[in-house]
Amino acid sequence: MDHQPYNPLHGITLKKIVTELVEHYGFETLGQHIKIRCFTHEPSINSSLKFLRKTPWARTKVENFYLKNKHRIETSKN
Repeated sequence: MDHQPYNPLHGITLKKIVTELVEHYGFETLGQHIKIRCFTHEPSINSSLKFLRKTPWARTKVENFYLKNKHRIETSKN
């Protein structure tokens, strides 16, 4: 039986991650924190998702930023 190590992103879709980041930070601030063109040049959630799904290094940056700031995002929702 395969045992998966603890995965803090288990059950969280990329769409949810990007949507929450954009709602909390906005594209301009997000682009300042994560220097990726999909956040700085004509950004939209759909175009960002398309890019991130086919670009593993960029997706990793976004997921790591989300994990690092998840507590801030969750706190601002309440």
